[in-house]
Amino acid sequence: MLKFILLFFLLFTSLFAQKSNTEIVGDIFLLALPIGAYSTTLYLDDSEGQLEFYKSFGTTVGLTYAFKFGVARERPNEEDNRSFPSGHASATFGAASFIHMRYGLKYAIVPYLAAVYTGYSRVHTEQHYNSDVIVGALIGIVSSWYFTSPYKDVTLQPLTKSGYNGVNLTYKW
Repeated sequence: MLKFILLFFLLFTSLFAQKSNTEIVGDIFLLALPIGAYSTTLYLDDSEGQLEFYKSFGTTVGLTYAFKFGVARERPNEEDNRSFPSGHASATFGAASFIHMRYGLKYAIVPYLAAVYTGYSRVHTEQHYNSDVIVGALIGIVSSWYFTSPYKDVTLQPLTKSGYNGVNLTYKW
């Protein structure tokens, strides 16, 4: 076990040796948000949510890479021509949106903040243009919205109309 931990530590530090702290945090969120979203479905024994996560995350990754290879836009730092759209943004916003749509906004606030930071980190470190991050985020959000239904079919939404404020509780059977 000690050898495994040492190997993981060496691999982890070598991957991040040449990166800024901003980029490292963005990379950590790239892994943490989808793992956290999927882990939530496991913890809650939510098999329907697991299937919806597979569909939404698979669509997000598929569309992102189809665009990356189809558009072949050069990165701002001129490292390669796979800038558009941002895979970091699509994955993190997709995971945050999955949590939002499946379990509610109050559980998704921190993941959304982490996704916004990840998008910022990609522009700040000149890995992407703003438009790469925006389109990546839209791909992740729309994929999650399309495939994800509320957990246990209960939704709670604010309701505001002229002179009226309230809450709309919906249960689907």
